[in-house]
Amino acid sequence: MILHGESLNVISKVIGKAYKERDPKPIQAEALEQQKLGMDYIDINLGPAKKDGHELMPWVVQVVQEVVPNMPLLLDTSNIAAIEEGLKVIKPASKAHIVNSIMARPERYTVMLPMAAKYGADIVALMWGPDGLPRDENERAALAVELLYAANEAGIPNEKIWVDGIVTPVNIQQVQCVSLMNFQMMLEDIAPGCMSTCGLSNISNGPPVHLRPILNTTYMIMLERNGMKAVISDPLDTNLTAVAKGKRPDIVEVVHQAMDGTAPDLSSLSKELADYVKTVRVITGESLFSDSYLEI
Repeated sequence: MILHGESLNVISKVIGKAYKERDPKPIQAEALEQQKLGMDYIDINLGPAKKDGHELMPWVVQVVQEVVPNMPLLLDTSNIAAIEEGLKVIKPASKAHIVNSIMARPERYTVMLPMAAKYGADIVALMWGPDGLPRDENERAALAVELLYAANEAGIPNEKIWVDGIVTPVNIQQVQCVSLMNFQMMLEDIAPGCMSTCGLSNISNGPPVHLRPILNTTYMIMLERNGMKAVISDPLDTNLTAVAKGKRPDIVEVVHQAMDGTAPDLSSLSKELADYVKTVRVITGESLFSDSYLEI
């Protein structure tokens, strides 16, 4: 699994302050830490950045590339001008940089797709349409066809597109968790050659903090089995990184067994592995989510 590190984010108190004060030290320390912790890409998230994004993004890009010049970057902001200013100064890395993200809305993609093509960037194709979040995998598929066709017309081949079907919180939209997995299974037929990614931690946005790592890790395994190629993840979650890099096959195996309905009896498993089985059952809707589901 390819990992896009999420921690260079304006919502972080430390990073947000560094952005505002144009202090390179915390930003560079975070970039180096993400490289050390095994991230494959670094996501530079400025949020809306309405006022100064066009100045901030190129500055952050240059600051990060001073210390991790070979790390590919995701330029992440809703400010289109800020993304283009970043693309103007960004230097080549080990892989193509990524524009994160382009919504399936004509007023956005008609501007952003030619821009990405001009600078040779990959794109994240976000399945967020004119009506917002798709209701099911079929609506996701329809948006994917529309947006990918427009990308191809703009000169961006499928191999430079990362489709993001959108992860939703399990505590309020269990059915959407399954819908995204169904969409992932459809994606290769809809768009052969495309990559895929997602904001993984959205699934645990809302549940108690202690549940977030196991929800994130379990869902990553489930998505990967259904074709997901990358996730935007927390670099500090070293267990998730270990699983993503193939170092915990025992966890992957028991999650797959739970998906197939062939998991061993919970009493025969360690508490750690039994908790992964319980988490699969919650994500698939076999069990209802509650803050205490691991205790049941």
